[in-house]
Amino acid sequence: MPSPAAPGAGWGHPGRPRITELRLSAFAGHRRAAFPLGAFTLFAGPSGCGKTSALRAYDALARLGGGAAVGDVFPDAVGCVPERARPDAQRRRGFRIGCTADGPEGPVRLDVAVQAEPELRIVGERLSAGGLVLLETALRDPSRPYVQAAWHTAGQAPVTRAPLPDDRLGTTLLPLRVAGKTDGQRRVLAAAEQMVVALRSVFACDPRPARMRGPVPTGSGRLLGGCENLADVLWRTRSECGRRHQQLVAAVRAGCAGPVVDVVAEPLSDGTVRAVLDRGDGVRTGLGRLGYGELRYLALALVLLTGPGVLDLDTAGEVPAALQTLTVLADGFDRGLDPGQRAELLRLAARMCERGHIRLVGAVSDASCATGVDGATVVHLKP
Repeated sequence: MPSPAAPGAGWGHPGRPRITELRLSAFAGHRRAAFPLGAFTLFAGPSGCGKTSALRAYDALARLGGGAAVGDVFPDAVGCVPERARPDAQRRRGFRIGCTADGPEGPVRLDVAVQAEPELRIVGERLSAGGLVLLETALRDPSRPYVQAAWHTAGQAPVTRAPLPDDRLGTTLLPLRVAGKTDGQRRVLAAAEQMVVALRSVFACDPRPARMRGPVPTGSGRLLGGCENLADVLWRTRSECGRRHQQLVAAVRAGCAGPVVDVVAEPLSDGTVRAVLDRGDGVRTGLGRLGYGELRYLALALVLLTGPGVLDLDTAGEVPAALQTLTVLADGFDRGLDPGQRAELLRLAARMCERGHIRLVGAVSDASCATGVDGATVVHLKP
């Protein structure tokens, strides 16, 4: 069971919708679990305690909130079913996840029930705020590919009922179905928008040093989740924002061995680019010579110092740039890092999260690394 410690200060613009709680009612190894989420949250605990599955559930909700089909979000849905979950009389098994999004509409709750067997589908969903159920869906006829939905109207009829497809999150479909003519309908739309905006713009990141060492072809300049195209991204960002690049150089200087004057992407004759550290004395060190921890440190620092336009994610295009919030999910945030690198990266994360444009949910093996880090919410997990 989780036990929160050192809750964050609620940094960030109060008008920005944000996820403040993750609920895993029945998901993988979690049952009846609720995790508080601040601007900078670290799940801490030994291997097997459920850190990765918690981040996976958050990422899944974000993708569903972006309109993805349930089959694309859960390619191995059976693995999300709690191990000891028993099938019902119709041999059905599944899992339940949810979250709370805070913002201008106050706390809005979303809870989703997914059937994994015998076929994958969303069988239940509830969107609520202030104790009022705004949207509720349920599977009435298993032979048909839809659920029966009812949403708050508060007009001549208290609710409106209609079928919705069982492979998409109903909350994301409400703007296409709700007219917004009554106060009740407008409340439903506002709550749904707050939830979707809070869930969108998530970047799941787990750098893979083995794939970062060699040259890469030039492409979109948008960083992938494994950071294997880091050289291509540096080729773009170094010229786009000199101030952010200098901050990256300072961070790399603090976390990598030897002198660092610059971090550069060099074009090669075959059309590829490679990333190097400029040592300042005519020597340039390719990433292939850096250690595992140095490469993970460099990649995570780049993620924290960049923005949604540079990362490979689906942003909420209808939200003004000033109110955009990027959420980084970093599994194994401290993996391979030495104590100095870990401390530098945590300080950088705290500083960037304090500004309000970025939120970080990471997983670490040892919570002591966050001691003295202002604003960090640490959630302790036990096997």
